[in-house]
Order: sequence, then structure tokens, then C-alpha cells
Amino acid sequence: MQPLRSFAFNAVLWGSGALLSLWCVLFGRCLKDGILRTARGWARISLWALRVFCGITVSAQGMELLPEGGCVIAAQHQSALDILVWISLLPRPAFVFKKELRRIPMFGGLLEPGGMIPVDRGGGRKALLDMVEGARQAVTAGRQVVIFPEGTRVAYGERRDLRHGIVALAQSVEAPVLPASTDSGLRWGPRAFGKHPGTVHVTLHPPVAKPLTREKLLALLSELYYG
Repeated sequence: MQPLRSFAFNAVLWGSGALLSLWCVLFGRCLKDGILRTARGWARISLWALRVFCGITVSAQGMELLPEGGCVIAAQHQSALDILVWISLLPRPAFVFKKELRRIPMFGGLLEPGGMIPVDRGGGRKALLDMVEGARQAVTAGRQVVIFPEGTRVAYGERRDLRHGIVALAQSVEAPVLPASTDSGLRWGPRAFGKHPGTVHVTLHPPVAKPLTREKLLALLSELYYG
């Protein structure tokens, strides 16, 4: 029964995503906030379907720590569910995304018009500077920049060396940096079709104290993510 429930959820996830992306391509591509509102609608539809078909709910703690205006969220990444969660929780999220995602039909072409921040992971120092500049602009516009320091989805219980992009943002962008941890991989694995009922816990932690060295920041995030 659970595989059928997972199939039903995936049908809603991808079907609604395709229809709403097509709507944005046809009517709302030039409207940054319009794309963002559409993305939030997609996230809420998907989270509703996840609860109804798969019995998965989300419990978010620490959201009262979110400052008004721009900030940086250094989020642990275990599942595609994390994208849906942060789109639904944050007022105006701006995700740092790998540029390869631009190739996804319809959806990929909406990322930058929607205010998301591309990064070329093989582009060296210039790519890092471009990402920092994109984050500065997003923060100035009052958006919440979401970066996944692990660089990819990491299965629950596994560890990964953190990438240094978060260090560049923390040291260069004048905004609070808030770590966020999750156990989403328990319910929806990094590349798993099947979903497992239960509650996903997402915790937003207090802003890191600045100035902070690269070593201390990465050690702090590793402790929050992996214990």
C-alpha cells in the first residue's frame, strides 16, 4: 500500500509542479514575486499531498528566531522535502542552486527570474564571488538566502565535509546567519521513491556570533547537523 501512496504523492508533486511552471512561463515569468508566490502554492499543495497520502507531517521549531528582512539560512539537506519546507516557511526565500538545474524543462528557466542564486561548483573563485554578490543583492531586497553547506542531499546518519560557500557568505554578507537542522531523511531519503509516515523535525538555531573563523563555523555546523 505504501508504494501506491508514494506514487500518488509523486503524481501530485510533479503534476502540480509542471502545471504551475507552465503557468509562470506563459504569464508570470517577468514577475519575480509572482513566481515566488506560485512556488509557495506548489509547496503547500505538495506538503498537503505528503500528509494525506504518505502520513508525513512537518514540525518546525525556532521560527521565532527568524529576523525581519534579509538573512542567511545554513540548512542541513537530507531530502528533496527540504526545498518544500523552506519555500513554505520563509517569507521570501532565495535558494543558492547549482547551475545544472537550469536544464530542467520549464522549472529550470524560472529559477533566476524568481530571484534564486546560481553557483557554478567548478567555477573557482569567480563563481564564489558571483554567488556572494547574488546573496548580497537578495539580502538587500529583504530575502532569506537558503544555502545547503553539504552541497547535496546526505542520507540520515551519514556525514559529509561541508563546502566553503557558507563561509564566504557568513564573512562577506552583512546579515544574520542562522543554522538549521533536520531529520527529513528518515521519512524521505535522498533518492528514495518510497516515503515513510511520521513527523519531520526542522529546527532553526540562533544566529552564529560574528566574527567567526572558517574552522569554527564549519565545526559549529557539523555539530548541529551530525551531533
